[in-house]
Amino acid sequence: MEIKIDDLSGGEVIQLLEEHLADMYATSPPESVHALDVKELKSPDITFFSGWSNGELQGCLAIKQLTPQHIELKSMRTTQASRQSGVASRLLSHALNVAIDRGYTQVSLETGTQEFFIPARKLYEKFGFNNCGPFSHYKLDPHSHFMTRGLADKFT
Repeated sequence: MEIKIDDLSGGEVIQLLEEHLADMYATSPPESVHALDVKELKSPDITFFSGWSNGELQGCLAIKQLTPQHIELKSMRTTQASRQSGVASRLLSHALNVAIDRGYTQVSLETGTQEFFIPARKLYEKFGFNNCGPFSHYKLDPHSHFMTRGLADKFT
């Protein structure tokens, strides 16, 4: 799989992000949806990655700088056809390695508490993320699950 920094101009990526947002609003109350739209993902403090295989989009993931040491994971999504194939692990490893190369020492994320989000939470646990409280601008919310981990050694 080829993973690249994406400028969010391709139709496939935009469609995947629209699917992601639709699922977030279908799963969580509107006030508990923290997924970003395409315009927000084009912010200069965000690096957006897309993964491709044989010219077909497999998934995406973004990192957002919170401080010079701390990033947040955003917009983790795989295509329906790519689920359970290792795409999410490869995207996550790549993004975390880029973060380490850039000198970040901590990564955090917010995901949902509903059953829909169990596969995501299991993936993050596999990568050493631990539960934590709200960070950055987040507040306690029964629909939000927060996780964090330090960054030091590269992921393979």
